[in-house]
Formats: sequence, structure tokens, C-alpha cells
Amino acid sequence: MDESPLKTELQQCLDTSTKPWKASTWSIGHRGGGTLNIPEHSVQSNMAGARMGAGILECDTAFTSDLELVCRHSQCDLHYTTNIVAIPELNAKCSTPFTPAANGKPATANCCTADITLAEFKTLCATMEGYNASAVTPQDFINNPPSWRTDLYSHCGEVLSVQDHIKLVKDLGLLHTAELKTPEVPMPFNGNYTQEIYAQQLIDEYRKGGVPPEDLYLQSFLYDDILFWLKNEPEYAAQAVFLDSYGETEEELPNAVANLTNYRADGVTYLSPPLPYLISAENGKMVMSEYAIKAKELGFKIIPWTVDRSGSLYDVKENNNYYFMYFKDAVTRTAMSSPCLTLCGRRLALLPSSPTGALP
Repeated sequence: MDESPLKTELQQCLDTSTKPWKASTWSIGHRGGGTLNIPEHSVQSNMAGARMGAGILECDTAFTSDLELVCRHSQCDLHYTTNIVAIPELNAKCSTPFTPAANGKPATANCCTADITLAEFKTLCATMEGYNASAVTPQDFINNPPSWRTDLYSHCGEVLSVQDHIKLVKDLGLLHTAELKTPEVPMPFNGNYTQEIYAQQLIDEYRKGGVPPEDLYLQSFLYDDILFWLKNEPEYAAQAVFLDSYGETEEELPNAVANLTNYRADGVTYLSPPLPYLISAENGKMVMSEYAIKAKELGFKIIPWTVDRSGSLYDVKENNNYYFMYFKDAVTRTAMSSPCLTLCGRRLALLPSSPTGALP
């Protein structure tokens, strides 16, 4: 980092005698929290997130063939986040079993949580996200993360059901966040398992696990899920977070700003846009965007998805890095994540900073 008041302030954090390190609800363990180095949505990733100070740990949820809920970032990601293709009897159950690369065509597979039961899911090993499109064997297909990550700790991460995750987070004394992942299989599943049943089941799981509403932040990209929770589970929906993805291009962003008024009128309180919606570049400097200004004006509590597992920030402009796409002209060095977070945190009072279920 360049010399600055922020750098000085951060350096003071190294003095643990005056500022002891502790978990903070301002830090959320995305997919567990250790995903640069450790397989996502595994026990090990969650433990890493907790050790690094995350006050809230995330379980993205998907359902199995026997309608149990498990932690997975995508319903159909098992072929590139676990070892499923290397287990013949489970690979055979995949929507698209592993096919090796041949005759100039890449290796393929598509394996979903809905292809297998919870008991079968629990036999899997979590692996680093990635796959080898040139693979000719199932074993070669798995464990091929980008160069800026590592598979050093990708031996056999322990996968989690939602109930496993609830118990782990409670034992750690932390708070919970759960995203209802949009299904990638036709709904209603098996003819009668509807989106509404799925949305209700997620809350039922946390209620069953003894998690009070104030300790849980529900999330969904599907706006109908948010409306369902607001109508049917108002206590748990009080902290339901709408994940806004309607401003994915510069042409769409003004409409995303306009939609904010409607969300607030519907009773939505918590809003989660990606970082680029909140920051713009002006004369080479980072400033708050129109989206951020409007969201703050409407009184939203904002929990953005921020620091990702991307590569070097030197490549932001060349690669049009998603997390910096609307303010890439202000990204001039690799240590820009801290100024970004500081700008958002101090200007927008990002949450959750002191929820009713605050950590001791």
C-alpha cells in the first residue's frame, strides 16, 4: 500500500496488546471463508474463515434427490468442486457423467446435488473449484484451480449438510447466513417439490437447529423468495438479504438504481449488490456511485459482496475484472481492496456491523 492514514491505521492493528484480534460481524466467510486455499463449503474452509476473524459464516443451500439441504455454491457444481466423477457408482448417477477429452473435444461432466441422496453426498470429498478440460481420466479432471489459488490443502475436504453447518457455526459462537440457491433442475422437482416449499424448508432447518431470527441472514437472488419470506416468515425475513444482480452492464445499471424504490416499498430492508454497483471512478479516484447514493437515501442496510478470489489487480483493466468493472480506471495498484472496503464501510455504514445477535 502507498503511505497513507489508512495504512498507518491498519499497521496499528498489529499491536494486539491494545487492539486484541477478535471475530467481527463485518467480515462474512464466503463459502466458508478459506476458498483461496481450501475447498469451498467444507468444514475446513469454515474453520479457516473463523480463524481469520469472520463473525458470520455462509452456507449456500441446494437440495438432494431425497430433498435434504446441503451446502453447495451451485446445485450443479459437484463435478468441479468434489471428487464425484472419480466414484464410478456416483458418476453414473450424474446428469451428465464424465466423458474424457477426445478428438479435439473437451472433457465434460455435469453433476448436481439433486442427482444423489444426502447419504451419498456425505461420502464425497470437497476439492478446490476447477477442472481440467483436457482430462482423459476422472482423476485428472478434478483439482485444477487457477494459478493464483492452490490445491495444497485439497486432500479431502469434509462436505456439509445444512444441519452440519448450523451445528458448526453454533459451536464456534458465530452468526449464520444462508443463500437459497436458485435451482438448476426443473421445478417443481419430482412433480411436487415447489420453489415455495424449498424456501420454507430453509427457514424450517434453521428453526429446527435452534437458530433465532436475529442470528440468521437469509439471502436470495430470486426476488420471489424474498417476497415469500416477507409474507410467510416475517420474523426471519426481517434480515432477509436481496442479492441484486440487475445492473450487470453499464446500460442496465440505471434500471437497477430505479428498481431500488420498488424494493423498499415491498418491505425489503437488507440489500446486497456486488461491489462495483457501489463505486464509480471520477478523475481517477473512487467515489460513491449513483446506486450507492440512492440506496443510502432510501435507508437500505447494505451488505455487498466484495473481496473475491480473483487474480492480480494489475490485470483489472485487461481482464475487465467483474469486481472492479465500473471503477477500473481508479484501480492503480494491487493493494486497492482495503481502500475500496474503507470507502464503502465509512461512507455507507455497511452492515452487519452491530446486529441484534452481535458477537460477545
